[in-house]
Parts: sequence; C-alpha cells; structure tokens
Amino acid sequence: MDHIEDEHFDGTYPIASPFETIDSHTTPSSGFSLPDSPVTRHVGLENSRASARHKLARLTLEEKVSLLTAADFWRTKSIPSKGIPVIKTSDGPNGARGGIFVGGTKAALFPCGISLAATWNKDLMYTVGQHLADEVRARSAQVLLAPTVCMHRHPLGGRNFESFSEDPLLTGKLASQYIKGIQSKGVAATIKHFVANEQETHRLTIDSMMTERPLRELYLRPFEIAVREANPWAVMSSYNLVNGVHADMHMHTLKDILRGEWGYDGTVVSDWGGINSTIESIKAGCDIEFPYSTKWRFEKVLKAIEEGDLTQNDIDIAAENVLTLVERTKGDDMSAEEPEREDDREETRALIREAGVEGLALLKNEGGILPINPKTTKVAVIGPNANRAIAGGGGSASLNPYYNTLPLDSIKQVIQQEVTYAQGCHIYKWLPVASPFCTDKSGQPGVTLEWFSGDKFEGDIVVTQRRVNTDLFLWDSAPLDQLGPEWSAIATTHLTPTATGKHTISFMSVGPGRLYVDGKLALDLWDWTEEGEAMFDGSIDYMVDIDMEAGTPVELRVEMTNELRPIAKQKMFKMTHKYGGCRIGFKEEDQVDYLHQAVEAAKAADVAVVIVGLDAEWESEGYDRQTMDLPSDGSQDRLIEAVLKANPRTVVVNQSGSPVTMPWADAVPAILQAWYQGQEAGHALADVLFGLRNPSGKLPSTFPRRLEDTPAYHNWPGENLRVLYGEGLYIGYRHYDRAKIPPLFPFGHGLSYTTFEYGRPSLSQKVLTASSPIHLVMAVTNTGAVAGSETVQVYVRDDKSALPRPEKELVAFEKVFLEPDETRHVTIALDRYAVGYYDTSIPGWIAEEGSFRVLVGASAMDIRHSTAFEVKESFTWIF
Repeated sequence: MDHIEDEHFDGTYPIASPFETIDSHTTPSSGFSLPDSPVTRHVGLENSRASARHKLARLTLEEKVSLLTAADFWRTKSIPSKGIPVIKTSDGPNGARGGIFVGGTKAALFPCGISLAATWNKDLMYTVGQHLADEVRARSAQVLLAPTVCMHRHPLGGRNFESFSEDPLLTGKLASQYIKGIQSKGVAATIKHFVANEQETHRLTIDSMMTERPLRELYLRPFEIAVREANPWAVMSSYNLVNGVHADMHMHTLKDILRGEWGYDGTVVSDWGGINSTIESIKAGCDIEFPYSTKWRFEKVLKAIEEGDLTQNDIDIAAENVLTLVERTKGDDMSAEEPEREDDREETRALIREAGVEGLALLKNEGGILPINPKTTKVAVIGPNANRAIAGGGGSASLNPYYNTLPLDSIKQVIQQEVTYAQGCHIYKWLPVASPFCTDKSGQPGVTLEWFSGDKFEGDIVVTQRRVNTDLFLWDSAPLDQLGPEWSAIATTHLTPTATGKHTISFMSVGPGRLYVDGKLALDLWDWTEEGEAMFDGSIDYMVDIDMEAGTPVELRVEMTNELRPIAKQKMFKMTHKYGGCRIGFKEEDQVDYLHQAVEAAKAADVAVVIVGLDAEWESEGYDRQTMDLPSDGSQDRLIEAVLKANPRTVVVNQSGSPVTMPWADAVPAILQAWYQGQEAGHALADVLFGLRNPSGKLPSTFPRRLEDTPAYHNWPGENLRVLYGEGLYIGYRHYDRAKIPPLFPFGHGLSYTTFEYGRPSLSQKVLTASSPIHLVMAVTNTGAVAGSETVQVYVRDDKSALPRPEKELVAFEKVFLEPDETRHVTIALDRYAVGYYDTSIPGWIAEEGSFRVLVGASAMDIRHSTAFEVKESFTWIF
C-alpha cells in the first residue's frame, strides 16, 4: 500500500477499517488459531446472475451504492434486510492467509507461483487449486486473491516469485487449471493484476507505456486464456497506469476488451487502495473498491448521480456484478461468520511435498554427483539458507504456516552417514525478528500490546493483545472499531539471549516510535525522516549494540502511534494519521569464523551441499531487487568458491523466486534451483538430493548470465514515473533468440536422473483452418534406469509474416510420466491460437496465409525435432 492523497479528507487514513462494525465480524487478533475445520458449504451456480438481478431490483439507490465499497479491510458490504450476506476475501497466491498479515491463523503454505509453474503440470495445478479452496473455507472466506499472472518482464521484479513465467501461454494454461480447481469447490478465484503490473518500483503511480501488440500478445494473454478456459469469478485491477490511464479506470482494457471482446461476466475488484476516481472507475467497470474507504465512493457517487455524471444504469451494472460474486460464493447463506480455523490435513501436506519435488529444477549435474547415496556418503550441509525456513517470498503472498521443514533437518532424516553443518555467511537485509527470544508480560512466547484511544497514551488501556511476532506492522489489524481513528500503543516483551556478548537489536518504525531497553531510551524514532525499503511505509532499520548475559532477560518496550511520518507527508498528503507499527530484530554476536568453518566441513565430507539464495526480505511485494547478484556483498559467491576449492564434489542449491547471477556456474558440477517451496521445502529438497524422487522441474523463466543481457535492461525501472516497454514483443526467450545471446540456462530447461528419447512427430493433416485444428502425435521413451517425468514443449515459427514476429513461440506443452523403458504417445492439438498474432490494422487476431514450422523440444534451446504445416487462406478473429 502507499499514501492516498485527498484534499477533502479529515486527517485520518481513508482506507483503514471503519470505526464501527459494519455487518461483519472482527478477525481474531490472537496469534494462535482454533482447531478443526468449518463445514464446507457448496452453493449452486445455476442462475447466479439472474438471482443477483432479482435482489438488485429490491434495493434502494443508496443500498446499491453501498455495495460498491468494501465493508472493512477484507469483506464486502452485506444488507441483511434484503438477504445479501457478507463475503470475505483472503490473500493469496500460495496459501490462504486469513485476516491478519503477520502471525495470524496458521495455514498451509504452498510453493510460490514460479515454483508451481516450474512443474509444468496442469493436473497438479488443478489439485492445488482444490486444496487452496479448502484452506480458504477454513479461514471463513469465500474469495481467494489469486492467482498472480503478471509477466516476468525483468529478473529484478519484486513479485516475480509470486507469478508464473515470462511466457504468456504457460502462465495462462497453468492459471486456468489453478482457477478451475479453486472454483470447483465454490470458492472464487481472483486473477490479478489487470494489467501491465510488472514492477513494484512506484507501483501506484508508474505509467506502463507500450504499444497494442505487446499488450495483447504478452500482458493480456494470460488473462485472455484464463477467461476463455476457466472464467475466474473475479479479476483484480492493478495499481499502475497503462498508457497514461490508471488501470482501475481504463476503458480500453476493462470495458472494451475484458467486458466487450471477451464477454467477461464476473466481478472486477480494485487492488487494495487502488481506486483513483469516482466516475471513471465505475464507468470503466471496476465494481468493488477494496478496502473500506470514504475517499472515492459513497456520498461522492450519489452526488455524481445527482449531477448527471453517473447514471442509474452505471450503478446497476456494477452492483449486479457485486451481487453475482456474492451469489456464486455464498448465495442466501446469512449465517454468522465462523472464527478462522486451522485445517492441517495429511493429504495437503503430501500434495505440497509433491508440488515441491516436481518444481525443483536440476540445472546441471556433471559427473553424476546427484543423486547422493544416503547410505555411504558423508555430507557437509553448508550455507545461510541450510538451517532456515526459506519457504516463501514477502508481501501479500506471505502467511503463518502450519509448520516449516528445514533443509538440514530433512537431510539428516534421510542420510545414514555423518552430516556436518556450517552456516558459511550471513545474508541479512534486516536482522531476524526477535520473536524466538521473546516472551510477553505473562511469560508466554510473544509481545504484549496495550492500546490507547488517541495518540497521547492517555486514559485507560482499551485493548490488550498478545502477538507472537515482533514484526508488528499494524496496517490491517489495529482494533480501530474500539480505538477510533487515532491510537497509541505500548509493546512490551522480554528478550532472553542464549549467549553472553555484545548483541544487536534493530528497530524500524512506521509512525512515531521509541525503543526502551530495561527502561532506558535506546532508539528515538519519534520524528524519523529517512524512509526504508519495505512493503509498507516505514523508517530505515536502526541498530543498537547491547551487552547481555546468557539467560538474563532484558525488557524491550516500544511506544508508538499511528501519526503519519515523516512529518512532511502530513502537509503533502493532507492527512495526519495513517497506520502505525514497528519491527524489532535481534542478532547475537558472532562467536566463530563462518567461512573457515564451512571450508573445514567441506574438506571432511564426501559431498558438500551449499544452500544459498534470497529470502522474503530480499524478494517481496512493495519493492524491486536492486541487483541480480546473490546478497550480500558477494558473501555467498565467496562461500561457494571457497567450498568448491576445498571439495570439488560440490552441489549448489539456490533458493530464489527469480534468476540470480551465478559467476561460479561453469565450475560447479551440480546446480539445483529450489525456489521457495512452502512448508515442505526441506523434505522436497531431500527427496531429490538423495534420489528418493526424480526431479522434473523446467525453468519457467530464462536465467541470463548477466543483468546487462536482459530484454528490459535499458528500460528498467523507468524515469519520471514512466516505464517504456521498449523491448516490445521480445521478452524472455523471445529476446535471447532474436539477439542471439546465449543465456546461462534457457527457458524450459531442466534435467532428470534418467534420459528421454523423442520420436519424430507426425501431424494429422498439413493444413490448418479456422474450424479444423491439427493434431501432433509423437512418442516419448524413458531410456534410463529410473522412472521420471518429461515435459514436451511445442513451439511454432512463422516462416514469413507481414509483421515482425519472434523466432518461435511456445504454443503447447505436455508432461509425461514414464517408467524405465516405457514409451508413451503424446497427442497435442494445434489450433488458431497456435499461429495467430495481433494486427492493429484489422484490428484483431490473424492466422496469416503461409507455412509454419513446429519445433518440439526439451527446452527453448534443445529442439529435438521439427515438422511443418500451412495455412492456405488467412482468417481472423477477436476472441
């Protein structure tokens, strides 16, 4: 979220929850969740729009207008007297978090979007969707704010991990199955962000400037495929502008294309705080504003109707769309919202582990180092991510998992020989949260929060809470209905170190904040001015060193309010209060030479497994990465080089949600791309390292050698709040093909512990027409000694076209599981979408007369066979 300016606002932040309860239930504020699962209700979909229209006819104008803005942070407005229930939304793409951003109800943490995409498994995506729907129900919600289908335009995109791919077809096909799985259980999927939201830098105000062909062929294409194949019940508009107009009020994309050409019959919701007008957003078709706000709608909508700028029909269309979403997910169910609950199922655990295994991409395996024999091999497990749960990226995709599995623990469970461990280096962006060392006033794990009404710490304590995490950003969970729009709070915890030394405490504040250690002021950020890099507004991370004794607690007390900081913003944005909070980190003094320790461990082992990468602080919603290099300051590269020198049998496991620079790639014999794989990350990794399972992941995005080689290098992240998509159609492998730049690892690349042989493809016919697709048939044989899966990738090249086109484009893919020596025949349909491109002179899609070459491969650079067909007579279409 970012600031929202309003000349007429009364001084408090307009997108906070209303101060009185509005037909909804307060999200539980405890850091612990309740057992068992709610009873799943299935709502029939028949005639949902007709039912919505019937209810609409009974509403007053004011009631219709009230539906166009949320009731609070996560819920829609209900009208009980008219039989309209509230529905609740929940983030996000790799799990259903529930209503509290940090430390809320525990939930199943699935692999991140790019890891799911690396499976190239459509059936698996459908099953993931079904289990996510169950998780949504357990959070007492009806709408999941997922999937994210923004393109990987640039490796530094902060939310690349959350999305699927650089290729629109792969993204659209996988998203469609994910959506079908969710909605098969009566839960709405919300495909996002519509459209051209490929960066986090200035995301609320950046203008994504591009021509029509890239817009159609790349950035709209995943949405188009999903609307055609899965009909998501909700679409979320993006924050950014597209060619000068904010996405929530963009007539061309929302009304002309989505509603018009595609005939979309679902509901469009804004991103949170992403409405930028009263009249235009409603006319363009953005139906619901999230979260609750008085900034753009309510009285302003009524006034616009009175003045003739909006019509009754405009309101009816939007309100009917809102009611259609309610009907599809909840119907006439007026029962009270149940508390959020856990639903930790064994079958979901198994699915997450399977998805993790299938997403792991074996990039290099010289000398057959992998798989490691667990019975005979002494292993050194080394690296900053080896003994940490690097399970997901940061931002809306984050949640409080049921549990985590650490690589080191999972490896120890499998191997029968000695396992040594060395951390190797630190990669902290901020110090780790202090939570593991902290207890609240009652002695339980966590922090005591005491809230006051008003920002002066005056009067009685109104609310007392316990939070389990010292990451206390309070933007979505302050009890404003009890406090009012202005609040102050005292957070108290007792931190007990495990060792004696000069330890470091860090403190970041959102609004005014002061940190006291044992009653003495340690850091005063009451009037901070230097902003840090985080998803939400906040100061930089300040640190203080404190002499501590092992086992002796120190009291940490934070005083904070939700007054807006820096103070200059109050005049600039005409508001005095927004949201408050803080983050307390802690790190004990280092007692060892980590690099030396790693080298010694590597020397004594048969195989060294070095687990490196990024984490949720380096890769997150709210900001983009500043470099493709591994953090921090070359420490991980130096670690890998030192370990490799000590032990040439070194395996590097990289955990990241996007490409990283690998200056050691040519020297290291084995590399495994491990992504962020959710709560089963450790187990999935161990399964593959020791050959309990055969890796089958394929890269959904190209890994370049250098940042300078990337398509958008010259146009990232823009200037003066404009970013030119100057690479046009040529993102990802399209760029590397055209520029003849060899990547480090190509799109679609991924090795196996077995080998596959591709038979020559045959075509059912040699001519493609508008009504008669061609079927490609080919054999795939497992020629190795172990069972495994291979993804057959089908690309098409237009031999000659009136307009420039990429060298080849992915048009289909199928994943095949094969036992040793087994052969299976794969049949793949090629229709008009396999040959068409968008021609603005029509305007529309065209399959142009001429010859086309089908390229069948194991990656974008590993083409095994080709064949040809033709289109004898050009034909066009719209959708």
